Amino acid sequence: MDDIEKPPAAPRSHDNDEQQDHSTQEEELTSSALVQGRRRSQPEDSDSESNPDSQGDEERGGEAQDLETLSRVSSGPPYTAFSNSMRWWIVFMNCISAFLSPITANIYFPAIPALSQDLGVSVAKINLTLTTYMILQGLAPTIFGDFADIAGRRPAFIIACTIYLAANIGLALQRNYAALLVLRMVQSGGSSGTIALVYGVVADIAPSSERGKFMGIVGAGLTIGPALGPVIGGLLSQYLGWPAIFWFLCILAVCWLIPYILAVPETGRKVVGNGSIPPQGWNMTLLDYIRFRRQAINRPSSHVRQKLRLPNPLNTLSVIGNKDMALVLGYNALLYVGFQIVTATLASQFADIYHYNEIQLGLCYLPIGGATMLSSISTGYILDWNFRRIAKKLGVRVTGKRGNDLKGFPIEKARLQVAYPLVVIGLLVSIGYGWALQYETHVVVPLVLSFFIGIGVTGPFQIINVLIVDLYPQAPATATAANNLTRCLSGAVATAIIQYIIDAWGRGWTYTFIALIYGTFSPALWIIQKYGPKWREERMEKMKQAIEKKEAEAREKNMTTNEQVLAENQPTCR
Repeated sequence: MDDIEKPPAAPRSHDNDEQQDHSTQEEELTSSALVQGRRRSQPEDSDSESNPDSQGDEERGGEAQDLETLSRVSSGPPYTAFSNSMRWWIVFMNCISAFLSPITANIYFPAIPALSQDLGVSVAKINLTLTTYMILQGLAPTIFGDFADIAGRRPAFIIACTIYLAANIGLALQRNYAALLVLRMVQSGGSSGTIALVYGVVADIAPSSERGKFMGIVGAGLTIGPALGPVIGGLLSQYLGWPAIFWFLCILAVCWLIPYILAVPETGRKVVGNGSIPPQGWNMTLLDYIRFRRQAINRPSSHVRQKLRLPNPLNTLSVIGNKDMALVLGYNALLYVGFQIVTATLASQFADIYHYNEIQLGLCYLPIGGATMLSSISTGYILDWNFRRIAKKLGVRVTGKRGNDLKGFPIEKARLQVAYPLVVIGLLVSIGYGWALQYETHVVVPLVLSFFIGIGVTGPFQIINVLIVDLYPQAPATATAANNLTRCLSGAVATAIIQYIIDAWGRGWTYTFIALIYGTFSPALWIIQKYGPKWREERMEKMKQAIEKKEAEAREKNMTTNEQVLAENQPTCR
């Protein structure tokens, strides 16, 4: 979040050592940051929410104390050391990476009949590869997200894309159903592994007051895939054959991977801090290696490096176990189900009603795809505007240089206020879309309504994605993985049963029912806004206490070991 400043009522005196000790660490709740925090004065410019107030503020209480905590002027380093042009380069590459997973899932749809015929299996068996793909799409980020928060973003990206590339080569060459089933799962694991990473990277380089626009741009890559995928897949399948789909994805992966390996820097804050700490080993790009080798920059002695360990998917489940996160993730999953049902059934419904071919059906995805991209980018900028508006209303100033303590700042309100009108729009147009299909109106009507579904449903979805990163700054990739797990598993169940519901109830009542589900649960947004700050503080305090307990146990163990060593080395008196 930007440096938010407010002139203090009285000047404070700080010696030079204190001035140097106000560092910007988004991960201050991690064990390394807490160790440093006890060696220094209290950190004041973190984007985390859990920094304690300074001693000078202890006598103040209530909202005034929270605003003073929020508005202190930090003299520490900037939130990110990357230049503005480098940040845009990183965001652009992450946008392309975010595009890989959804286009991979949807480019496959037009090739299903051809695959069924060439492999000699039923369409139902080919559809099974869709189910297994979505299951892995939900599970893979739980591993890659935790790994990225430990080892850095670059290793996780490179491993995921390498797996994805190998799976595409195998899919292009295979001519067996069993191979298709297995390789599609591997392909899903590689492509969807990047979903948890892209939002984590944005959290690394963008403070909260600038995070909306960058996450909106990255989210545009994620949301445009379902629209372009069927169009590209239909053209390739019809004119070059279904193997061309996987060769196309190979080319796309290579075109992304080469410049990434060469020139996209490590951003993980547990590895490079704000970008000023030289990366080591596999976190380096080729340009990093040349630059740091010539400059011979030494790593700061105060930096505590994360110890590598095996990624633990259970860390993702622990995110879901928190009250505020569970409510946010649950409602976001409902929004995703509403969007996924529309996109998953659009081709089949338009084929039944308007008798379109594969290419025409692919083109019908363009309105909703264009709307999702427009909604993602525009809501990102609106989120940043609303953040600055609320900061101004609270009497504080945004300077755009450093991250700050979110304690006392209503980040839930700043995000969710933008979502309310979009939820209403999404609910109404979803109902209208269902009845337009029910009465088989002119094709323009459902296409226009699908455009507004892209605005009204995916808009709140992207807004909550930003909030999830704000609420879990110490491990944004893990939090995004939890979001991906809940939405993908919910989407898999919904798409598996939606056709049965349509057959039983009809199109109109089915889409009305889906819209009313996330409409009925929309008060959850108000609950999050009202009680979220309190739950957030409780969660952060519990995490802090747990880390302090582990550190105390580690110190006690080290003291015992040292005493034993001294006793063994002490000379024996004769």
